[in-house]
Amino acid sequence: MIAVEALRVTFGGVTAVDDVSFTVARGEAFGLVGESGSGKSTVLRVLSGLLRSWSGRVTIDGEVQRPVRPRSFARVAQMVFQDPYGSLHPRHTVDATLAEPALVQGLDRIDQRVAQALADVGLDGAVRFRYPHQLSGGQRQRVAIARALILEPSLLLLDEPTSALDVSVQAEVLNLLAGLRQSRGLTMVLVSHNLAVVAHMCERLAVMRDGAIVEHLSAADLRAGRAAHPCTRALLGVGTGDGAHRRHGLREHT
Repeated sequence: MIAVEALRVTFGGVTAVDDVSFTVARGEAFGLVGESGSGKSTVLRVLSGLLRSWSGRVTIDGEVQRPVRPRSFARVAQMVFQDPYGSLHPRHTVDATLAEPALVQGLDRIDQRVAQALADVGLDGAVRFRYPHQLSGGQRQRVAIARALILEPSLLLLDEPTSALDVSVQAEVLNLLAGLRQSRGLTMVLVSHNLAVVAHMCERLAVMRDGAIVEHLSAADLRAGRAAHPCTRALLGVGTGDGAHRRHGLREHT
């Protein structure tokens, strides 16, 4: 579904992503993890088409992607952002937010599509004509997921989708995403600094540091603490006082 080769991104002479390459199979969930500033969200923005200044080769769904994407690309890939409040227009109702992408793409049956999108993310019709400030954080993120899914994309790009939510709500949203992936056959790329989230959602992951991928791991390797690179081991807490606690957290979360 995705092939990234020698991706490089610079901002004002500073290299944010340096020679990054990876592949993601169709229907797979793939994680990009690393500390803040490691370049993982920049990679996601290249995949989504939001970032237009980059070099390298990006192939998605069999098509080599140019920095400027056609409008039809929105029906292939959609992104869910970290902050559900910031990503929703404060003066648009849920109904308007969900209807807009369908209208832009010229789809029919808008009313039915909106109602079905809400049902698919576990929201009832009562929220349809509310504004973002009238919703809880978990409800807002479910709306953001519904907006991403209303065009029926095959690829979902997730940028820290639960980090802005209360701990009690995080598991609900992650389980929702896992269920949607199974029912729709979605391919997912998940960016996170939380290894427990990645181990729960993904089969494979790449660890980034200073704009480069330093290690590829399977989720099984991650859960077992089989990390070779010092950066990954630091994220796991291996060799530190809280290492056992973190590894227990991975098993507990999964």
